[in-house]
Amino acid sequence: MTSRGSTPADRPTVRHDGVVSEDAVVRVMVVDDQAPFRNAARAVIDRLSGFEVVGEAESGEAAVIMGAEITPDLVLMDINMGEMNGIEATRQISAANPGVLVVLLSTYDLSDLPPEARTSGAAAYVPKDDFGGRGIRALWESGGDSEFRRQGESRH
Repeated sequence: MTSRGSTPADRPTVRHDGVVSEDAVVRVMVVDDQAPFRNAARAVIDRLSGFEVVGEAESGEAAVIMGAEITPDLVLMDINMGEMNGIEATRQISAANPGVLVVLLSTYDLSDLPPEARTSGAAAYVPKDDFGGRGIRALWESGGDSEFRRQGESRH
């Protein structure tokens, strides 16, 4: 579990509605139990202007703890991890920080996604094969995938 960056009071307010001040940086936490994917995600984010990886966690448990400590703006969350999976970690992080945008990642096709993923508080789902900077920026600027969220709301 690694983190870096400032506390919430030290940084400008960043909104995921397409309005970001010039000096604002979107603080990203990457959560995946596989180091190669964390490294790849960091490389993508590092090339994305206005985004910075401020923490990495290798488990759902570590993500919940780190999320409370660093309050990221955006969380890239793997679904399949050890004892606490990404869906439960998303539920806890979203409850503690309602303003965070969580994007679930996995190798699942959208049709094979566990139903509870849509009710976890996640803003979107991106298959790992489709993960890239442009897609992450678009999800951030739009506030997530409205269809994914709508499907989750209809299941409540």
